[in-house]
Amino acid sequence: MAYFSDHFTQSNAPEIAIRRDLHRYPETAFLEYRTASRIAESLEAIGYSVRTGREAMAPAAIVNPPSAEIESESKADALAHGGVARWIDQMAGGLTAVVAEKRFGDGPVLALRFDMDALALDETDRGGHAPHDGGFASVRPGRMHGCGHDGHVAIGFCVAAALAQAEGLAGTLRFIFQSAEEGGRGAQPIIDAGILDDVDHIFVAHLGCFLASGKVAASATGFLWSSKIEVRFDGRPSHAAMAPQAGRNALLAGAAAASNLHAISRVAGEETFVNVGRMTAGTTFNIIPDRCDLMMEVRAESEAGHAYMMARAEEIVAASAAMQGVTSAMRVVSRLEGNHNSPEAVDTVARAVRTLPGIELVDSWPIGGGDDASKMIRRVQENGGTGAYFIIGSDIPAPHHAPDFDIDEGSLAIGRQVFEHIVREILGKAERQA
Repeated sequence: MAYFSDHFTQSNAPEIAIRRDLHRYPETAFLEYRTASRIAESLEAIGYSVRTGREAMAPAAIVNPPSAEIESESKADALAHGGVARWIDQMAGGLTAVVAEKRFGDGPVLALRFDMDALALDETDRGGHAPHDGGFASVRPGRMHGCGHDGHVAIGFCVAAALAQAEGLAGTLRFIFQSAEEGGRGAQPIIDAGILDDVDHIFVAHLGCFLASGKVAASATGFLWSSKIEVRFDGRPSHAAMAPQAGRNALLAGAAAASNLHAISRVAGEETFVNVGRMTAGTTFNIIPDRCDLMMEVRAESEAGHAYMMARAEEIVAASAAMQGVTSAMRVVSRLEGNHNSPEAVDTVARAVRTLPGIELVDSWPIGGGDDASKMIRRVQENGGTGAYFIIGSDIPAPHHAPDFDIDEGSLAIGRQVFEHIVREILGKAERQA
């Protein structure tokens, strides 16, 4: 069974068929066993050499891997719904990235990156939502492709399939299917495994971002500096009526921190953001909570703005703990830096778009957040190569990360065509010899 390669040869719209398959079975960070194993099997079937597991990711660089119990459940679920056992076995420990490549002779190494993971989100079941109405909505409660990564994987595979037997190319074409982009934890293990060390050019794209269908922005801008942080308050439990004075209330410390974190004064002339996305504390009605956990993030347009937000967050957490006589600890679980595209790479994207009739080229467009692919681009640039992140326009009925998010599936073919033209320009013999 060749899986996605069958869609490519048997469907008039293979990108859509693959995207819908993936949308139905979303998998979150470091648990993308079904997605990754089917991608690996399909790419090998069409002639690509494939690496996964420890060959594609450095285990020591993984932050907050899933528990053994969750991993076991996810593997079993993947196998029950079409995952490929021989590849899943190689991915043990959350090492789910897939690196596939084909060498077309001497020439540059070109990498294309596509993210695979979904979100911890319940997909809407209301009418009018295309995946629901079309029968391909998520079958997994609490998990959803709410950012378009299912479309990214579909584009990536179809580019690989279209070029598997291409003529007139010289060099190495490498596809990187990345796990755990959400939360910014998936790129570094791939970087530390050396996957980017010999790359001369890298290109990354994202669907949507409020750019309309039929448009492509050659350069994604506005990448934010950000940190995701786990905060823990430890107090002392006690009976809330019999001996309240003996307790030290961690919940109140967390509540004070959450409220005041959102009140941090912003930086003049710069966008800065803070969000407490989760707070858990307490056990029952009449026991003073002795532990409170927060999950939060700060973002800023600049390194200086980010440093200011982090410093204020640290002060607020410490002060909130002191108010209740509890202790506190902060742990940064991921950190993203801004991104700077290489002008040459942006020009390559622009030339690719201009070759496509009916597609409108936009010089630049804000991504509205961040992506740890920026770390991959930076690694290639540090080694003397070039890289660019661009936006594929796609009308969306709701913002990214919303339960009723969806993409315009017509944009998938456009994304595939842009990537194909990029590959042919960079690895094309005639173009490089001219």
